[in-house]
Amino acid sequence: MAARVARGRWEAERVTRVLIRDAALGDMAALSDVFRRASLSNDGDRANLLAHPEVLDLPDRAVREGRTRAAAAVGEIVGFASWLGAGDAIEIDDLFVDPGWMRQGIGRALVLDLIAIARGRGTTRVEVTANQHALAFYEKVGFVVYREDATRFGPAPRMRLAVTPAARRR
Repeated sequence: MAARVARGRWEAERVTRVLIRDAALGDMAALSDVFRRASLSNDGDRANLLAHPEVLDLPDRAVREGRTRAAAAVGEIVGFASWLGAGDAIEIDDLFVDPGWMRQGIGRALVLDLIAIARGRGTTRVEVTANQHALAFYEKVGFVVYREDATRFGPAPRMRLAVTPAARRR
């Protein structure tokens, strides 16, 4: 029991020391590294990705446009999320966490950060076309499947999360 409590404190301490900030062009090497390692960490996706190595190149457009948020811990980037604004929704374009930091609350923190961005923009929902292997994660943070989309690698669940816009100040 003591080891479990100590482990829980360590994990909580690790997560509380994560800073989510705007990504900069100087972060591209670290973002690309997280992107590649996280993408290849799933046995179910690895063969398809390695057969199409061009999909493992992370473009810098979202960073240049100020649409990427980086999660940094212990002096390094451990995850990131990119988004697109479209009408009354924010689309999660990318959400990746370094495999060594998975299941530590980083992905949830990045989603909460995007929800805050959505609220600030007055949007009513956050949407994502989820990888089949990420479906359970998105459901845990409150997303629901509302249709299936065709992707390059086959069908994928299309999910959304309702967002209540921030209250306007008087």
